[in-house]
Amino acid sequence: MSFLRACALTDLAEDEPKRVELNGIPVTLVRTEGEVFAINDTCSHANVSLAEGEVEDCMIECWLHGSSFDLRTGKPSGLPATKPVPVYPVKIEGDDVLVSVNQES
Repeated sequence: MSFLRACALTDLAEDEPKRVELNGIPVTLVRTEGEVFAINDTCSHANVSLAEGEVEDCMIECWLHGSSFDLRTGKPSGLPATKPVPVYPVKIEGDDVLVSVNQES
């Protein structure tokens, strides 16, 4: 599994999504509850950026229609989205946030 540097840990404010692109893949990074999560940035229902949504209770809400996705699993919590979005492994090395977009879960 190869990891790419996504950003500095200090670039991530608590509960404030940040969009990055890694190897052409749009990824939303979220620092919440003492962890950093990486989830595909595209809502599975409406094809819009999840980084523009709000974060609460380890969930990110799509701003367009209100579907929320679990940052740990990518699964939607309710309609209108029915399909999960990919999540990616994250590791922190010093102040670097590293993400592996080669392996999704």
